[in-house]
Amino acid sequence: MLRRLFVAACLAACLGPVSTRAQEGHPLSGTWSGDWGSGPTRTHITVVMNWDGKAVTGTINPGPDAIPIGAVALDVTNWTIHLEATAKNGTHIAADGQIEELSSYHRKITGTWTQGATKGDFKLTRD
Repeated sequence: MLRRLFVAACLAACLGPVSTRAQEGHPLSGTWSGDWGSGPTRTHITVVMNWDGKAVTGTINPGPDAIPIGAVALDVTNWTIHLEATAKNGTHIAADGQIEELSSYHRKITGTWTQGATKGDFKLTRD
């Protein structure tokens, strides 16, 4: 009896932390960093997104020139994302991307980034 209790306690101790670590929350939540542009000209970007239980909210380049993300859409059937924002100067930003390496903590999003009349590609990696 005591041996069974000991084995059960050991299993619970071993399995508990593993299942806790596996739960990461919403796949877009976190700080993402990378760049966007066309050709060799690249612009560094940081995107912070958070799931509030109803919607994904976020900010592009947090700090004094932060750009609040106006809309985020995630299609879980193919793990694509669309986000839109408007910079303080009125420039419209739209990004369409594909989440890659979904099971990795440092998953990536790659796709197209449009800022005003300029279009390029982007790559973000979750920090």
